[in-house]
Amino acid sequence: MVDLATTYLGLNLKNPLVASASPLSKNVDAVKRLEDANASAVVMFSLFEEQIIHESEELDYHLDHGTESFPEALTYLPDLKTYNLAPQHYLELVHKLKESVEIPVIASLNGATLGGWEHYAKLMEEAGADALELNIYYIPTDPKLASQDLEGAYARLVKRIRDLIHIPLAVKLGPNFTSLPHFATNLVNAGANGLVLFNRFYQPDLDIETMEVVPNLELSTSSELRLPVRWIALLYQRVMTDFALSSGVHTPEDIVKAIMAGANVAMSTSALLHNGPEYARVLVNGLANWMEKFEYESVDQMRGSMSQKNVADPAAFERGNYMKVLNSYNLRLP
Repeated sequence: MVDLATTYLGLNLKNPLVASASPLSKNVDAVKRLEDANASAVVMFSLFEEQIIHESEELDYHLDHGTESFPEALTYLPDLKTYNLAPQHYLELVHKLKESVEIPVIASLNGATLGGWEHYAKLMEEAGADALELNIYYIPTDPKLASQDLEGAYARLVKRIRDLIHIPLAVKLGPNFTSLPHFATNLVNAGANGLVLFNRFYQPDLDIETMEVVPNLELSTSSELRLPVRWIALLYQRVMTDFALSSGVHTPEDIVKAIMAGANVAMSTSALLHNGPEYARVLVNGLANWMEKFEYESVDQMRGSMSQKNVADPAAFERGNYMKVLNSYNLRLP
């Protein structure tokens, strides 16, 4: 009998599969189904800083002011009165989920600036959240904003939230940083207990007939696993924190790769949305079957076995692999 138990953010989990942020977490019955199907924890959908600011009527003023001259200003953001759930309702849902399931419930805040909304981290803790995931989603567009200034602002935000709460704090990042190992270290030093790699940056499309920018959301595929696997394998035991792999977890083998790279947990959204909450059982049972087939006794035994912790010069290793990939393609002209 294999031991699937793992720890993440100090939480003892029965297996490494965590249901990451998705619309499933808006529904108590869906979360119960995830728990029944052996998901070990659930991350709630994000509460956005814009929603919190809107509730205090600060955003209303900035959006409404001058709309006679710039009516398009109101089209930048969705109707925040109906977007996801109002902040107070979000807190009530945290409390309701904690009463309804036994698996850990991880609340989620999505923001990128210091602006007073951070106090909701404390309110989420008070509502019963077992941990908090800070989802940093921001695309810098100001040519005058230097990368070190942006990263410093992120670290200050993490420290601010760390000072507000006692529950574990994970930070979910995108991959586009100049020196990710250095930045990751700074976030851990600022108080992050874990890093979630990676956030998916959803790219809008252009409607060339209506001349509008339109949302375009596509579910992930297993091919997206390669990016977080690569970085977790590079950072494992070089940045001393917990890692959650996010993006591209669709099969039991994807979970195996995540663990072997060094992840504490593998997070899945798209596969569960596409196949339903019960698909969690397929993933967990498939992981157990794979471990039995290859004679692994525990998840801890597997973790980091294919990381680069023992590679003397990871940068040279990555460059060598890059060269091998380019030379692996056999050109055959028609």
